[in-house]
Amino acid sequence: MRQVLIPHQLHDLPRDLPQGDIITLNGLSMGTSWSVRYVAQPTLGHDQTAVQAAIEAALAQVVQQMSTWLLDSDISQFNQLPAGRDIIIPRDFATVLEKALQVAVQSDGCFDPTIGALVDLWGFGPAEAIHAPPSPAAINAALLQSGWRKLGWDSANRRLTQPGGLKLDFSGIAKGFGVDQVAASLQQLGLAHYLVEVGGEFYGQDVKPDGQPWWVALERSDDAGTLDEYVVAIHGLALATSGDYRRYFEYEGRRYAHTLDPATGWPLLHAPSSVSVLAASCMQADALATALTVMGSERGLAYAQTHDIAVLFTTAHESGLRQQASPALQALLQ
Repeated sequence: MRQVLIPHQLHDLPRDLPQGDIITLNGLSMGTSWSVRYVAQPTLGHDQTAVQAAIEAALAQVVQQMSTWLLDSDISQFNQLPAGRDIIIPRDFATVLEKALQVAVQSDGCFDPTIGALVDLWGFGPAEAIHAPPSPAAINAALLQSGWRKLGWDSANRRLTQPGGLKLDFSGIAKGFGVDQVAASLQQLGLAHYLVEVGGEFYGQDVKPDGQPWWVALERSDDAGTLDEYVVAIHGLALATSGDYRRYFEYEGRRYAHTLDPATGWPLLHAPSSVSVLAASCMQADALATALTVMGSERGLAYAQTHDIAVLFTTAHESGLRQQASPALQALLQ
């Protein structure tokens, strides 16, 4: 059965429809693929080459600042600092760090941007992939190096101090920020009708020339085909999904997925199959999807109700997969 989600702001759109063809562009960045669909506005004088260049420049800047795969990125430079040394970080980097720390505080550490040592240890970072769990001693050692409260952060001067051995990892938020940056680059070009996607995360604005919104299906795992399909009209709205089926390895009959519990340093034992979040920005949706995954469905749904978050949990039970929608998501059903 198809469930249709309509954001309230879609009802306030002007009646004048955009004129022009829908252009589709795509490419590779941030270790994944991206795609952009937009309504061309010939009066602006932008050809596809100029739009593609603007998109690629926006994503390249995020990579240069926040990719742990680049040894000379800003985040890697910080991670390599000796204890007590500091670095002045770029404005965009600071924006993402501020949001990451905000979500860390609000989620009581279920989202933590400082677990890079653990991410590397488990083989989910730039280091070589592993095929068996690391030793408990190694996990405890990496856990002691982690913790967002240990960061020395002077927001007024954008000065970040390395406490010693701590590694930032923005894999749970940077891709969402990349989506937002692409959207901002389109807006700067004067393009107002578009859908941006980076690695399965979305942000959309306005409608297509036929008056239809940009429809996006909430991501599902391959074994969720019998569940309801949720589709959302993306306008002034972002969508991000965290799933245990994306990156994992199996060892002695157990799946070790890429989402780590910052409290224990281990992959989640009973992680939700997927968590999809709708929010005003993709950076926010991305971070919340990770935090709610760590919380699990029961605690996560209670948190979502308290904080008015639109989220869909898909969890495994003995009888099969089950979907649970927060009140904020249910309110969008048509």
